[in-house]
Amino acid sequence: MDNLNKYIEHTLLKQDATKEDLAKIYEEAKKYNFRGVCINPCYVKSAKEALKDTDVKIVTVIGFPLGANKTEVKAFEASCAKADGADEIDMVINVTGIKDKNYDFVKEDIKAVKIACGETPLKVILETDLLTTEEIKKACEISIEAGANFVKTSTGFVKGGVGAKAEDVKLMYDTVNPHGLKVKASGGIRDKEAALKMIEAGAYSLGTSSGVKIVEG
Repeated sequence: MDNLNKYIEHTLLKQDATKEDLAKIYEEAKKYNFRGVCINPCYVKSAKEALKDTDVKIVTVIGFPLGANKTEVKAFEASCAKADGADEIDMVINVTGIKDKNYDFVKEDIKAVKIACGETPLKVILETDLLTTEEIKKACEISIEAGANFVKTSTGFVKGGVGAKAEDVKLMYDTVNPHGLKVKASGGIRDKEAALKMIEAGAYSLGTSSGVKIVEG
């Protein structure tokens, strides 16, 4: 695949990421013309400045990594990220709400963040490692109803988790694509073979810290 780079959101979400680490992923994103970089919210402004003369999207995360923040806090985080220049926002779903079948709460949680995002695309991270097949499908359906633009597999922070699985990506794609939403596969995508499997299953974008390795084969 010639344009594999344009699927990749070059990701650095580690707690101990340094200024030098961040500068390195910005330079790599420029060099390989990646779709985007995905960084923590406090770095959105600096990322925007570092990548201002490129078409690399600035993607950040909200309610990360647990999804258990109060709705008002998630919405405020999203509004701050948008004001700082984020091009796309990835929020973590309230996993407990899905497990407890508290679907109205989950929908309102997503909807409030989407209102804060306005026209900025919103991705909903489902944390598929923690959900059954039925729960993944339900979370997708709620994301559709709440006005999200994407559903995303994983944070990559579940201890012992697999992250993105092709069968989950396909289920998500089959559920949301008829409604115009896209799928982001994220978590455990470390080589070209895994990346291509996710794209074949329906992924529109790939969140990975292995972007350079993937494009270099």
